[in-house]
Amino acid sequence: MARTRRSEPAVGIDFGTSNSAVSFIGPDGLARLVPLEGSTTAMPTAVFFNQEDHATYFGREAIALYLAGVEGRLMRSLKSLLGSSLLDEETAVGTGTLSFRAIITRFLRELRARAAAHLGHELKRVVLGRPVHFVDDDAVRDARAQEALAQAAAEAGFTQVAFELEPIAAALDYERRMDRDGAVLIVDIGGGTSDFTVARLGPGRFARADRRQDILATTGVHIGGTDYDQKLNLRRVMPLLGFGHVGPTGREVPSPTFIDLASWHLIHRVYAPKVIRHVRELRVNYTDTRLHDRLMTVLEHHLGHLLASEVEQAKIHSSTSGELATMDLSTVEGGLSASFGPAEMAQDLSSLLEQVVDCAAECVQRAGLASGQVDAIYLTGGSSALRPFQVLLQERFAGTPVMEGDLFGGVASGLAYAPR
Repeated sequence: MARTRRSEPAVGIDFGTSNSAVSFIGPDGLARLVPLEGSTTAMPTAVFFNQEDHATYFGREAIALYLAGVEGRLMRSLKSLLGSSLLDEETAVGTGTLSFRAIITRFLRELRARAAAHLGHELKRVVLGRPVHFVDDDAVRDARAQEALAQAAAEAGFTQVAFELEPIAAALDYERRMDRDGAVLIVDIGGGTSDFTVARLGPGRFARADRRQDILATTGVHIGGTDYDQKLNLRRVMPLLGFGHVGPTGREVPSPTFIDLASWHLIHRVYAPKVIRHVRELRVNYTDTRLHDRLMTVLEHHLGHLLASEVEQAKIHSSTSGELATMDLSTVEGGLSASFGPAEMAQDLSSLLEQVVDCAAECVQRAGLASGQVDAIYLTGGSSALRPFQVLLQERFAGTPVMEGDLFGGVASGLAYAPR
């Protein structure tokens, strides 16, 4: 007798601010990640509406087309819009308009289609990851954000939608690799949020049907990799366009345009004709008009995402190599560049990183443990690899072993194990 569709197991989807992944349970009972782009399992959460062929592209292909200069609209950091009033705002894509909610649905539908093609059957059940807080200190907006994501998943074709906290999912994944029980601080730093769980984990526990007593505490703060990118952009690139520049009247050039231009999910705003007209009129606010010329070049040639990508890549390079990273800004002006190294990055991000590590310490405190009673710290999420963050974390939890997991697939794998 054929299996009913209802009996098909759920897939786990980590819909991330920067990257997304899909998991499933294999015949041996272990979680596996779906290859979404060739053999690659983590796909950038990016959508490109190509105005030249009127088609929609996703992931690395979307980013590559945009950076190659193909005419169209690139959308990133879509998760950041959940819980925001912008979610139902209509935005221009190609020859028409779509709401950001509809764009999220399209991305989830694409993930579902690629996973179904790999697994060989239609997918109806899903466990979605969610941060501890979509929105800090606003329970109503936070609930609205989860409801919006659930609706998008339903419109993408899933008929049964469940949720699990992302740090708990990461804990369930890490637990399968532990050789003894212990109290673990799970650190999940993604593109938009930093989430923490203290849990009692280990081989003596993962077979239990009810794990609620093992979760000792969860905390989260709405700070992640895109916030680091924005801060570095504002400190290292935007001043070359006039951010913080003092004009002939003794006042700084107005900052809203620079803040939007440094924020992945807001860059599209600065390309609106009325914004460009307004910025053009700001020339009288500049003492050094070369800075204004550069800003106009960025707006008129839609170079905001390119600059943001340069900042992101420089952050990754400086963090992984420990060396100075240089950003090529010659598309704005011949010979123009900017750079920063680990010391400058740590200085620029110090306030944000302190808040994130404070949130980790609060999680341990809520669990009723002293920092020395944590047996291990497990890192997942791409931004957990940031060197200044790891240094600060190790200073706060001196002597506690720190282990790095699958940065882009740990949460997704754990979602496949999540009870439902």
